[in-house]
Amino acid sequence: MWQIYGQDHIVRQLDAAVRADRLSHAYLLVGPPHIGKMALAIDMAQAVNCLSRQRRSTGRPPGGGGAAESEALSGFFDFGQGSEEDSRENPPGETDGSETKPPAPIAENTESVPCGQCRQCIRVAEGIHPDVRVIGVGTGDAEDVNRRDIRIEQVREIESFLNLTPYEGASKVVIVDGAELMNTAAANALLKTLEEPPPDSLLLLLTASEDALLPTIRSRCSALYLKPVAKAALQDKLAQDYAADPETAERVARLSRGCFGQAVTALQDSQPLEQREADLERLQEICESGLDVRFEYAAEVANRFSRDRDAARELLYLWLRWWRDLLLVKEGAEEYLHNADRSMPLRLQASRLSTGQVVEYIKRINRTLEALDANANPRLTLETLMLGLP
Repeated sequence: MWQIYGQDHIVRQLDAAVRADRLSHAYLLVGPPHIGKMALAIDMAQAVNCLSRQRRSTGRPPGGGGAAESEALSGFFDFGQGSEEDSRENPPGETDGSETKPPAPIAENTESVPCGQCRQCIRVAEGIHPDVRVIGVGTGDAEDVNRRDIRIEQVREIESFLNLTPYEGASKVVIVDGAELMNTAAANALLKTLEEPPPDSLLLLLTASEDALLPTIRSRCSALYLKPVAKAALQDKLAQDYAADPETAERVARLSRGCFGQAVTALQDSQPLEQREADLERLQEICESGLDVRFEYAAEVANRFSRDRDAARELLYLWLRWWRDLLLVKEGAEEYLHNADRSMPLRLQASRLSTGQVVEYIKRINRTLEALDANANPRLTLETLMLGLP
């Protein structure tokens, strides 16, 4: 059973491809952070190695597909076959006087793929399957190394991995988390693998920014676009499956912007919501402060960026959503506010700004995000953003 929630359009497509044995050798999983890209990738890794899939295609229990399991299951466990002497005494179609019976038809296998319960599926879910590997920024590095990209050495390692025969499962699977962060050398090296994929292999590229990938890489992958879950559906899911009260479910569904993983995390751990409240308080303080305080804030965010790029980017997206809300207030569309719980401060700040000022600052925030992605100096870039604050 596919575990990904809210992506029925993708599940239908993949389920049909698995049933017809027509999966592509490479997929590009596109969607915002916490939308479920990794969950879908794990589902796909389970699907290509699931024992139910092998039973469905062969009509009999599989040997596992890999060298280790096929050796273990051959010879010693031939329980269903008679001896050679029995075969001579009773050739096919003949019996010892009793009525001849036709062979029983093989029933159609209706097991779901991935089943989530076989040994292969469980090992993939636990992250210990020898034929499934995940790489990302800093994978395999020492803890004190602060990487900003996926390096060519990592890509060469997965090339060697993919060229090996599957050890235990039916397919080798590589998941590249944050594929847009590959440096140029790594992307070009990966392109060679995409052009000549090894047999029995599946490559899954996860990205929040499809345009940041080389066009040649995008053209050689089948793209799957993960969509945000509708607020009402997500709210119901949180209330029914996670026992969230209606007010909490509504708030979390709204703040998660349709990202199921982020919503569940917020329910299970209150720290992200508490951090959001603290960041919003600081944001409002900065908007009312002078240049000295704004420059101190730019230094704080730059330091956060050097320690955790994702956390700093999320903070800038918080700013972007705040100024988007200011624009909605200016245009009389408050029913679409992201920060609906802060409508009063938004109205007060919007009353002091023109629509042109709000639009211009939204553009500034977007340019800042682009500059940071291009490895511009974080402190100078953020100080420029603070200088332009109306």
